[in-house]
Order: sequence, then structure tokens, then C-alpha cells
Amino acid sequence: MLEIRPNCECCDKDLLPDSTEAMICTYECTFCVKCVDEILENVCPNCGGGFTSRPIRPKIARRAGLSIVDQPASTKRVHTKYKIEELKRFSQAVKKIKPQER
Repeated sequence: MLEIRPNCECCDKDLLPDSTEAMICTYECTFCVKCVDEILENVCPNCGGGFTSRPIRPKIARRAGLSIVDQPASTKRVHTKYKIEELKRFSQAVKKIKPQER
């Protein structure tokens, strides 16, 4: 089950559980769409993979126990350990490789 992290790891923007601006990689690193597009260029700075929109957990349990109420989002904020310039250098080296070939 996804943690549904509460913030962008780069700019620390709040990303509510139902945000359509949240992007994740296969390891669930979480960034806002602006940082993914403008800084990371669709390259996760942690694993080198690509990003996809984070799914939104249902607000209403249409099946018993399966909703954001029953399984709340994480409140633990995560921040990248890299500086913006390091993120950009890493992205430059990887971005021309298609995510499925990385």
C-alpha cells in the first residue's frame, strides 16, 4: 500500500492525498509535477527511474476498510538530500534515456 507522502521532496510543497500534482517513482519518491518537469526532467534523483501520477486513494470505502479514512496518508515529510544543482546534473546525465530503458 502506498504511503501517500505529504510533500514534494524537492520544494517541500504540500501534496494532499487527493492532489493531482503529486508524482511518484517506482520506489514512491514523491515530487510535485513542477519539480518533475522543471528540475528533475522526469528523472528520479534517487533511483534514476521515471515518474507517474500518484494514484488517489478513495475517500469513501466502497469495499470495507478500503479508503483514506481507513488507511490514512503518511504525515512524515521526506526531503531530498541533494541540492538543486546536484539534482539538475544527475537529470542531465540520464534524461535522454527512456525510462523503460534506464
